[in-house]
Amino acid sequence: MNIPNLLTFFRILLIPVYLLVFFSSGPFHVGIALAILILAGLTDIIDGYIARTYNQITSFGTMMDPLADKLMMLAVVCSLFLTERISVWTALFFFARDLGMIVASAIFHFRGKKTVPANAFGKVTTVLFYVTFPLLMYRYVYAEEILWAVMVFSFVTSALYIGKYRILNNKNSTHQ
Repeated sequence: MNIPNLLTFFRILLIPVYLLVFFSSGPFHVGIALAILILAGLTDIIDGYIARTYNQITSFGTMMDPLADKLMMLAVVCSLFLTERISVWTALFFFARDLGMIVASAIFHFRGKKTVPANAFGKVTTVLFYVTFPLLMYRYVYAEEILWAVMVFSFVTSALYIGKYRILNNKNSTHQ
């Protein structure tokens, strides 16, 4: 267990804290929930930086870091849906996308397939989600439309990952 993995584990622990705060009553609950979300995003950046800079990349981190990100995003989308900040179709689309990515990653991992590391498009997608979530939390008038645009961009990013995944694993299967 190294520092990046501890930060990933901490990020997972932030999920129920976010939900408890978001669904609590009080004048600042949305702002505090947003601060928790930002803290989760910062720990994601920090753990990735430490892992790459100090060569502390582990199989646990490779699997759990993206899972922690997806679980936090699913928690946020769930909270936005349950408080009627997004429609059922937006929530279902998002859930289908992220649950599909989680299941596919798990299948690839347990089959011993090589995974594609995060690239610039994936990082931009994550940043765009983190920029859009506060707009939704504070009910900005066009926030759901912005979220749809980010989701479309995320599907383009996913298509790029799938292409790189196929290339990487086809090369490995021909060399075995």
